[in-house]
Amino acid sequence: MYGFEVNKILAAIFAALVVFFIINRIGNIVVDIEKHGEKETAYKIDIPELDTSSMTSSMTNEENIEPVSALLITASFENGEKLFKKCGTCHNYKKNSKSKIGPNLWDIINRPKGNVMGFTYSKDLTEYGGKWTYEELSLFLYKPKQYISGTKMNFAGLKNVKDRADLILWLQQQSDNPVPLP
Repeated sequence: MYGFEVNKILAAIFAALVVFFIINRIGNIVVDIEKHGEKETAYKIDIPELDTSSMTSSMTNEENIEPVSALLITASFENGEKLFKKCGTCHNYKKNSKSKIGPNLWDIINRPKGNVMGFTYSKDLTEYGGKWTYEELSLFLYKPKQYISGTKMNFAGLKNVKDRADLILWLQQQSDNPVPLP
């Protein structure tokens, strides 16, 4: 390296330091902390705590989500199997199979939320509690991120209640002892 190149590097470092100190001085003149004393130099934004326990009822009231229980009797097992292909990229459904990106869905109906051994659930899902009933599963499948805001599940949801009923009927059959329909 020639002496001229070293001089250019040192001059660039020196110029950067000079610019930094000048900007620092201008900032201190514009916002004089000692002069303002007790005044706040920023705005406080109050963010209310979100109560996830009332999420289910508020979601059903706001969007008027149709219950799935009445449709399960006429639901299509074949269509549910087709719909599961969307789920199958992230979930297994066979007994004793390993979880993929999402937990294994074998025997999901009436299973406690967040209890598949070896799978790490989001904190919000594990704290939500309860069981995956037909209606709970339907509400979750409608809009997962809205139902449990901190869920790791990246799925937009199934808006069509008939599709949700078909998928839930298919999932209900993935069990040694399927839970009776409501």
